[in-house]
Amino acid sequence: MSENVRYLAEGPRVGIRHFTPGDGAEFTARVWESKELHHPWLFPPDNAAAYAAYAGRLIEDPTRVGFLVCERDGGGIAGFININNIVEGAFLCGALGYGAFAHAAGRGLMSEGLGLVVDHAFTAMGLHRLEINVQPLNTASIALARRCGFRLEGFSPDFLHVDGAWRDHERWALTAPGRR
Repeated sequence: MSENVRYLAEGPRVGIRHFTPGDGAEFTARVWESKELHHPWLFPPDNAAAYAAYAGRLIEDPTRVGFLVCERDGGGIAGFININNIVEGAFLCGALGYGAFAHAAGRGLMSEGLGLVVDHAFTAMGLHRLEINVQPLNTASIALARRCGFRLEGFSPDFLHVDGAWRDHERWALTAPGRR
């Protein structure tokens, strides 16, 4: 990453920025390094064509925004956080999805990055509510949601089709007034 990177927001160890087409090689290499960490919860794009389509949707679709969590000390992309299904009007809500890469897992970088994305969503993007839907056995993802102040709101049976089957999910949420 070059020295003139412009982050949307910065913390002590990470900065967040949008996806670009040029991030494909590093992103997909990190995905391959992280297959064991991600399975069976997450299946990010692992080749150039899949990355181009994925990043293209995050760049062009107004109902989605993607953020890369990057280590400020030159360690590269630590993870990613997307806000999907953004609804404007009276709802002002989006659904978060995220993943850490193996080299960054367990170091607190995603907690810092998610905090930056939440603040950006509630300020610059003007959202009022963010939701996280997570499979009940994905303890790392649930711990991240808790650390960032999300509250458990409910349980949704057969909510999302993941890894070949409809999976139950817990619903976690945070509203702008509830942000610590």
